[in-house]
Amino acid sequence: MKLTLQKPDIIGAIASMLCIVHCVATPFIFLAHTSSSLDTYPSTPIWWKNIDYLFLFISFFSIYHATQTTGNKQMKPFLWSNWSMLFLLIMNEKLGLFSIPEIITYIIAISLAVLHLYNLKYCQCENDKCCTHK
Repeated sequence: MKLTLQKPDIIGAIASMLCIVHCVATPFIFLAHTSSSLDTYPSTPIWWKNIDYLFLFISFFSIYHATQTTGNKQMKPFLWSNWSMLFLLIMNEKLGLFSIPEIITYIIAISLAVLHLYNLKYCQCENDKCCTHK
């Protein structure tokens, strides 16, 4: 938790990139699983289906802490709007409401990681005067 408070952008970028790896790897893992076994077990483990929620949870707190110390006021709406879009896309995928191309989720997750890295590199406060502490 201390790392999340000190370097939330690093945690957020890592969570976004792991989310992308998870999304890209899933079809290949289950394709390999179905072609290699004929067992009667469910094809998708529950923990694998729900790992998206873990990524959303981690990225929520990373964005919350990153927006507390950013020196760029424009980063707040960019980070939160990207997280909101990612949340809506994942919820849509889980509920199956609309048919949205998977590439949209990849683009949003990548842009969230890029925003975290940009915020880490260019938008950190040098002192308490520029930060948005409560």
